[in-house]
Amino acid sequence: MGFIDRTARSFLLSELVSGMSLTLRYMFKKKVTLNYPYEKGPISPRFRGEHALRRYPSGEERCIACKLCEAICPAQAITIEAEPREDGSRRTTRYDIDMTKCIYCGFCQEACPVDAIVEGPNFEFTTETRAELFYDKEKLLANGEKWEAEIAHNLELDAPYR
Repeated sequence: MGFIDRTARSFLLSELVSGMSLTLRYMFKKKVTLNYPYEKGPISPRFRGEHALRRYPSGEERCIACKLCEAICPAQAITIEAEPREDGSRRTTRYDIDMTKCIYCGFCQEACPVDAIVEGPNFEFTTETRAELFYDKEKLLANGEKWEAEIAHNLELDAPYR
C-alpha cells in the first residue's frame, strides 16, 4: 500500500500542486514587505534608540548633575563632570556617552529623576568613523531638540508603566 501511495503522489505531482496553490494564495494577499528607506514600520513608544539630553520648555537643561545615570550604567559608558552655578544649583560641564560601549539597557533613563537623559526613537544613526560615536553634551542636547516632540509624546504614553 505504501509503494502504491508514493507512486501515485509522484505521478500526480501532489507536492507541486500544493506548493503552487500556496503560491497562488499569497500572490493575491496584501504585501507585508516594506520599502525600507522610504517606508518605515511602527516603533513602540518604549523603543530605546539614540540618546538625547532634554531641556525644559524655558530652554534650561534638565540635567541636575546627580550622576545617577553614570553610577547605574553597567557598561560605564557615561562620564559626567559638574560644578555649582552662581544660584547654588548644580549643572553639568561635561556629559559624554561612549555609544560604542552602550548596551541600550535603558537604566540611565530609568534612574534619571528629571527625565533629562532619554533614549529616543531614532534608530538610524550610522557613522563613518568610530570617533563620531562619542557623544558630547552638545550632540546630546541637539538630539534632544531634534526629537523633543516625539520623546515627550512617548514619555506621556509610557507614564502608566513608570
